[in-house]
Amino acid sequence: MSTRNNHPVVVITGASAGVGRAVVRRFSGDGAKIALIARGRDGLDATAREVEDAGGTALVLPCDVADASAMEHAAEATEDALGPIDIWINVAFAGILSRFVDIAPEDYRRVTDVTYHGQVNGTRAALKRMLPRNRGSIVLTGSALAYRGIPLQSAYCGAKHAIQGFQDALRAELFHARSRVHISMVQLPGINTPQFDWIKTNLPMKPKPASPPYQPEVAAEAIHFAAFHKRKQIMVGLPTLEAIWGDRLASPLLDHYLGRTGFKGQQDVERIAYDRQDNLWQPVPGDHGAHGRFDAEARRFSLQLLLTMKRNWLIAGVLAAGLGVLASRRNRELQ
Repeated sequence: MSTRNNHPVVVITGASAGVGRAVVRRFSGDGAKIALIARGRDGLDATAREVEDAGGTALVLPCDVADASAMEHAAEATEDALGPIDIWINVAFAGILSRFVDIAPEDYRRVTDVTYHGQVNGTRAALKRMLPRNRGSIVLTGSALAYRGIPLQSAYCGAKHAIQGFQDALRAELFHARSRVHISMVQLPGINTPQFDWIKTNLPMKPKPASPPYQPEVAAEAIHFAAFHKRKQIMVGLPTLEAIWGDRLASPLLDHYLGRTGFKGQQDVERIAYDRQDNLWQPVPGDHGAHGRFDAEARRFSLQLLLTMKRNWLIAGVLAAGLGVLASRRNRELQ
C-alpha cells in the first residue's frame, strides 16, 4: 500500500497498552502521525509522550470503540488535526475468563461489543473516508482463537470468529467494487500483555496464557507488515499454525483434549487478589505499558513470522535452487 508521503496518518485503537502500545511504538519509528484511541487517559498520555519523544506526532482521543458514534467523531477529529487517514489498525478488545454458564448476559455482550463491534465500528469509520479516495489500509487484529475456540473464553472466541467472517465478506465486497482499499487480518498467538492482570474472571487463580506467549513487539511487527502489504492474513507463531491446522484436521479430538487441559492451563499458581480490578466496563487507572508479567518466559522472535514476511525471497530461493539442481543434472547428462 502506498501512502501520500513518508509520514502516514495512522489510527490505532487499544493504543494505551499491550499490543496496541507496541504497535504505536513500531509506527513511531516511521515518524508517523498517530491518532491514539483507548479509554484510559493515563495510558494514552504516556503513549503520546513516547510518540513525540520518537519524533512523531500524536493525537489523544479517549473513547470507547464499542460506541459507533464516538468512533466516527474520532475519525473526523483525526482528519481535522492530522490529515487524511492512510492506515487504520483495530487492536482494542475485551475478555472474560469464565465458564459460559457463569457469565452474566451483559458481560457477554460487552465483550462482543468491544472485541467484535469495536473492529466493525473502526472499519466503518475508516471506509467512509478511504473509499471515496480509493486508497488506504485497514488491519483487523485476530487470533488463533478465530479458528479454534477454547474453554473459558467463549465470548472472546465467538467475537474473533465473527471478525474472521466479517473480513471474508467485506474483502469480497471491496473486490466487487474494484476498490484499492485493502483489509488484512493478523492472527495472533498468546501475547505477554497486561491483559492477564485485568481481564475479568470469576475463577480462583490468576489468568495466564495457555502456552508460553510472545512479546508484544512480535505482534507489532506483524501488524506493521500487514498495513503495507496486500496479504489477506498474517499468521504469527507456530502455536497459531498448530491451532488452526489442528482444528481443521482433528477438531472433535481437540474438543476432548481442551476439555481436559484447558481449565488448568489458563490459571496460574497464585490466587486472585481480593482487591483486583478488571477493565471490562472501566479502564484500570495508571500507565500499564506494553508488557505483562511473563517477560521471563515470553518469546522475543518468531522464525515462522520472518519466513512469512520474506516468503517471496523464500520462493525465489527455492526456485533458484531447483533450477540449479536441474542444470547440474543436465550438465552431467551431456558429459
